[in-house]
Amino acid sequence: MNSVEKQISYTTTNSYSTLNQLTPQTKNVWFVLHGIGYLSRYFLKYFDELPPNENFIVAPQAPSKYYLNGAYTHVGASWLTRERTPGEIENVIHYLDQVYTAEAPPPHCKLILFGYSQGVSIATRWAARRKLPCDHLLLHSGGIPEELEGKDFDYLKEHGTDIRIIVGDKDQYLTEERRKSESKKIERLFQGRAKHLIFEGKHEIKKTIINTLM
Repeated sequence: MNSVEKQISYTTTNSYSTLNQLTPQTKNVWFVLHGIGYLSRYFLKYFDELPPNENFIVAPQAPSKYYLNGAYTHVGASWLTRERTPGEIENVIHYLDQVYTAEAPPPHCKLILFGYSQGVSIATRWAARRKLPCDHLLLHSGGIPEELEGKDFDYLKEHGTDIRIIVGDKDQYLTEERRKSESKKIERLFQGRAKHLIFEGKHEIKKTIINTLM
């Protein structure tokens, strides 16, 4: 078989979800990036106990939707796969740029960038490439991409960004070997500036943790 894979560019659209209203009383604007299997509108439930008058939540939607089971009833989504990863990263970054343009925090608000599971890889790539002026970078139960380097995050030190690594002590995806590897990577990238928050639990988000972050 003499097949050839080719490439084209085209215009597409994608949704995103928000929670609460952006007002003069808003203190924090969150960009929250979900993990595999979520839809953004359902991911917002983890943030619905934050004070609504102080927190405006923006949940971008991973572009690749799929059925979660053989019954074809529940739909989830994924940000990336190993297939054509560099090109897909570019697509995702351009999409996030557009969401940010539409919902950019006003000067009186702090910017919080939150990634969960697969969303950690998206949050860190986006922050590194665009030098997002985030006041808080919250990385929950996910791995940071190997291609990123310490110099990609030097700007966070200049900005005074609060960096936190959040993980469950019984996370089923975090083997001892991977725990050590990620710890070394975090130290290399953030040079001791990242704070670790270890909670009792598995690979999961708990509202009790979210509610204490700010």
